[in-house]
Amino acid sequence: MPQADPTSALKQSLTERILVLDGAMGTTIRSYGLAEADARGARFAQTDKDLLNNGDILSLTRPDVIGDIHRRFFEAGADICETNTFSATSIAQSEFFTEDPRERGGRKDPAFYQEILGSSFLNELAWEINVESARVCRKWADQVGSDTGVRRYVAGAIGPLTVSLTNSPDPEDHAFRVVTFDQVLSAYKHQARGLIEGGADILMIETIFDSLNAKAAAVAVQEVFEELGLRLPIILSAAVGMGGETMISAQRVEAFWNAFAHVKPLAVGLNCSLGPDLMRPHLEELAACATTHVSCYPNAGLPNPLAPTGFDLEPQHMHDYLAEFARAGLLNLAGGCCGNTPEHVAAIARAVAHQAPREVPVVG
Repeated sequence: MPQADPTSALKQSLTERILVLDGAMGTTIRSYGLAEADARGARFAQTDKDLLNNGDILSLTRPDVIGDIHRRFFEAGADICETNTFSATSIAQSEFFTEDPRERGGRKDPAFYQEILGSSFLNELAWEINVESARVCRKWADQVGSDTGVRRYVAGAIGPLTVSLTNSPDPEDHAFRVVTFDQVLSAYKHQARGLIEGGADILMIETIFDSLNAKAAAVAVQEVFEELGLRLPIILSAAVGMGGETMISAQRVEAFWNAFAHVKPLAVGLNCSLGPDLMRPHLEELAACATTHVSCYPNAGLPNPLAPTGFDLEPQHMHDYLAEFARAGLLNLAGGCCGNTPEHVAAIARAVAHQAPREVPVVG
């Protein structure tokens, strides 16, 4: 379970300085040169589908690697690290463990996903990934925090799923959805409970492409809080396109904030999809309308398969961009998404170390 009352210490820190988020788990995993056998381990050796792209499974098969990544990000200066649970729901994990009905002429639909939600294997797997991922992050948050005297926090990462509640994949039937709101809600509730059980201090609904999926996640989190009789801070972070719209639901930044303000998140922010230069105008719009803290953890530029990390920007570039964001009064939390290694996060931490945090508007 979470440490006693992390919320008050976290809120106090946010009044004093810009807090630092971690970087890209997937990018950093790739630097370890793992093979398919590492992802499978003995436990999943006979699985039919490849698991190497299932980074969340490494919390079970290579927890030493995931723990080392958390250690490196915390030691680089991250105040908050996200758990390795971006796809740790039964719905997302089914992509790696269940035959796709489309391969036999069928389709994915609510009946298919009802079977997924009823799968004891997938539910137990999702639970274990969330609990163990939170525990390994908790271990290094506590150890580095003890070693440095600076408290560190665990953010339970709740990702966007591989299905959409907003759009139909069938051009002949615009009302069709592959999954229902209640099914997505159920999967997210299971994930939230696992993250809390493992010791998360914060729940972060992140990389929001589809605002309706995120709405289901927010409802799930609030229902779990009510059922457990507790409340943890919530951070919401959207991925936006060039025009500042969430990429599936096409909700602009201000509309996104208005849709989720009632959740009373600790912070709302932007991440992924764009490099810091392209993200800046949308961050400005969010910082101008949000009546809570603002976070930003952009990609290290746009994708470039020829670059060592798959993205163009090096640590010094991220330092310069995030330093400028901080000077402009746009940030309360800063970090990096795709392409950002511990070295990038160390540069970001230096960039914001002596900058004042954005002033949160006082609501009457």
